[in-house]
Amino acid sequence: MSHTSLQHPGQPDMLSHQAYVTHDVEATVEFYEKIMGMPLVDSVIGDKVPSTGDDFPYFHVFFRQGDGSTIAFFEAPGLPKANPKGHPAYDIFDHLALQVDSKERVEAWKEWLNANGISTVGPIDHEIVYSIYFRDPVNDLRLEITTPLDPKWNDNAAVAQQELKAWIEVKHKAAERNEDVAEAVMKFIQVYRNESHGNTPA
Repeated sequence: MSHTSLQHPGQPDMLSHQAYVTHDVEATVEFYEKIMGMPLVDSVIGDKVPSTGDDFPYFHVFFRQGDGSTIAFFEAPGLPKANPKGHPAYDIFDHLALQVDSKERVEAWKEWLNANGISTVGPIDHEIVYSIYFRDPVNDLRLEITTPLDPKWNDNAAVAQQELKAWIEVKHKAAERNEDVAEAVMKFIQVYRNESHGNTPA
């Protein structure tokens, strides 16, 4: 990645929106408003994607969370279903986590979702956060309701840099030796686990 002499403009202030494709905007609105309690706050109708110029007719909707950030969807009639993902891990790792302020609210969300016919996984105590998981039944997105257990769970930059360096080193050494990279990182994890600062929130 190249670097310039320009001064960095500063980190983003907050998440504006996370956008996905939907094949049923009506059902999506019903789920996010009635089940998730996130009001529909804006929409855009267009026949051309402004950023690329592609001729896709679309309806774009936005649902607001408590901090003002939004989840957004595009319905573009005629789109085929997305290509299947090549490994089931994608259906676990790819997820959107939504934060609440207590374990009690996580558990209340579990009761609410279950009462509305939506299966949940958890609660899971990750040591750093406490979470439940479920799927958006319209768009098959994995969602998480979570609350921090450690107030500094996302303020461990020094540890993160150290672990990043170790992870990259293991991968590079394995590649240099023509070893299986997945096996090498698994051995690394087994040795490193006892020194870990928390379980993965996934």
